[in-house]
Amino acid sequence: MKESVKEYYGKILQHSNDLQTNACCTTDASTPDFLKKAMANIHDEVAARYYGCGLVRPEVLEGMRILDLGSGSGRDCYLLAQLVGEKGYVLGVDMTDEQLEVANRHIEWHRERFGFARSNVEFRKGYIEQLDELGLEEGSFDIIVSNCVINLSPDKEAVLREAYRLLKPGGELYFSDVYSDRRVPAELLNDQVLYGECLSGALYWNDFQNLAKKAGFLDPRLVEDHPIAIGNDAIHAKIGHIHFFSATYRLFKLEGLESHCEDYGQAVIYKGGITNNAQRFELDKHHLIEKGKMFPVCGNTYRMLNETRFAKFFDFFGSQDTHFGIFDGCGTSLPFDADVGGSSAPQNTGCC
Repeated sequence: MKESVKEYYGKILQHSNDLQTNACCTTDASTPDFLKKAMANIHDEVAARYYGCGLVRPEVLEGMRILDLGSGSGRDCYLLAQLVGEKGYVLGVDMTDEQLEVANRHIEWHRERFGFARSNVEFRKGYIEQLDELGLEEGSFDIIVSNCVINLSPDKEAVLREAYRLLKPGGELYFSDVYSDRRVPAELLNDQVLYGECLSGALYWNDFQNLAKKAGFLDPRLVEDHPIAIGNDAIHAKIGHIHFFSATYRLFKLEGLESHCEDYGQAVIYKGGITNNAQRFELDKHHLIEKGKMFPVCGNTYRMLNETRFAKFFDFFGSQDTHFGIFDGCGTSLPFDADVGGSSAPQNTGCC
């Protein structure tokens, strides 16, 4: 499968227009203005061979060390290089020679374009499920990103496990990928086009959740998502019975996170100061935190803000001395029937 993917992205695809579906596409409508300005500084050849499905745009990047898994022609690396600044560092890892050739060819062009005295970008050939073979130091990256690539890996568990190992405590895996609403039948995995178009290798979303937790990312947070319209009748006939979604997740390396959102009466106030987030900070799809407003949070969210690079931008209130049950809105606080007055005849309500 690795050889098939290398052929598809190295020889068959020469331009983003060569894609046969809409799975590996990012719409301009979803791109904020500050990123559009940064993208204008990327070489045309690099941009033309971009096959991402989301926007890799974690916040607070100045001076960060970032690893890009499946960096391709380097578009996201060169985008992030501007945001981390000259004192930051971005390493792209990819297995496809043709893509790496494009990425490496324009290192000096981008250094001059950014006005840096030295380049802060590097590319290495390697497999994202075998990062241990690249000599990278454990716990040496602040952030790891990926854009529509993990679905192409035949060993996704190894990718997540290696990402966890390479992150610093409090570090973050922030990535976009394609997910399915059910498990893709095994016989479709061998279709080069379906796999290369990021469809048949997509994880069933619940399998992803379980793999992430097994790797140590105990509370995956969904940042944004949207359904994918395949846009190809022949491919739709093969796999259209499955619904696919492009989704961006952020996973924090924090030991001891709880399996559910637990309420300890804690809260935070966003003080502002995060670039391009002057009035509000969106941790994930369910946590849009307005500046200056007391915002109640569960224990896990408290730690995601308090024990990471975001801490200096928040005031924190409360401790975990008193537990109040499941956080309101994150499930039922009591799974049992508290009404003891009425009929107690058993009901066949099924699972969940």
